[in-house]
Amino acid sequence: MNTKAKSMLGVLLLYVIAVGAGIATFAGLRDLHPLVSVLIADLAATVVVFLGSVVARNSSMYDAYWSVIPPFIAWAFAVEGQHIPVGRTVLLMVALNIWAVRLTANWGRGWSGLRHEDWRYVMLRKDAKVPGWIIDLSAVHLYPTLQVWVACFGMYAALSLGTETLNALDWIAAIVVALAALLQFVADEQMRKHRRTNPTVPCRSGLWGMSRHPNYFGEATVWWGIWLFGVAGNPASWWWTLIGPVSMSGLLRGASTPMMDKRSIERRPGYEVLMRELPAMAPIGRRLFVRH
Repeated sequence: MNTKAKSMLGVLLLYVIAVGAGIATFAGLRDLHPLVSVLIADLAATVVVFLGSVVARNSSMYDAYWSVIPPFIAWAFAVEGQHIPVGRTVLLMVALNIWAVRLTANWGRGWSGLRHEDWRYVMLRKDAKVPGWIIDLSAVHLYPTLQVWVACFGMYAALSLGTETLNALDWIAAIVVALAALLQFVADEQMRKHRRTNPTVPCRSGLWGMSRHPNYFGEATVWWGIWLFGVAGNPASWWWTLIGPVSMSGLLRGASTPMMDKRSIERRPGYEVLMRELPAMAPIGRRLFVRH
């Protein structure tokens, strides 16, 4: 068994334990509000992954959590729902799992194993004025967990409160999520192909010729689709569940994008020119965006 296979096996075992801890925690807290019980269970699973990361000395053990845990959150909300149309539950689960499986598989393809840790985690620890484990726990593990939980408010509205009959907006939501996942897939494949031959040259082909981070646009759009499911099932929840896609879009545009841009400026000559020519996320192309 090679190094990557051993690393993947370690991640799999860790996640089995983490998900098991989360399910057990959720089962013991069924008398609480679903959002609260899911949050506590989610945090319990996150702590297990964090402890595994500490043992492995590699916080990339957490990377797959972003896409692995939402289907379990959806399941928990569905368990708490009553009189929810089966069609809505099926549509949401199918669309969500298309995204989750694809994104998790993409991570698995790109991760070389425990010998590699995401450069962003290394940078965060290096720049911090507190012990590294605090950064790992708070910024690398807990913050993304909380962000995804908030982004799942739309799932709660759809699967726990969504008693409205199945309607056109459900289908629109499913199409939005599926197309966003497809866009992410195409963008990731285009970038993977480009980096095999031109690792130090900014990518300007395909979707990457329309925006600097089309994959992030796809990710944000997935969560807008999840929000639409909530609106379809429980229209009255539209205003407070809106924090989910808005905060997710804010994270991707306000934190992830600048961090990636800064690294590309340092590693890829000419990237600053590309930044003036292409938008950060929305794939609207050069003609509609170019700055002088």
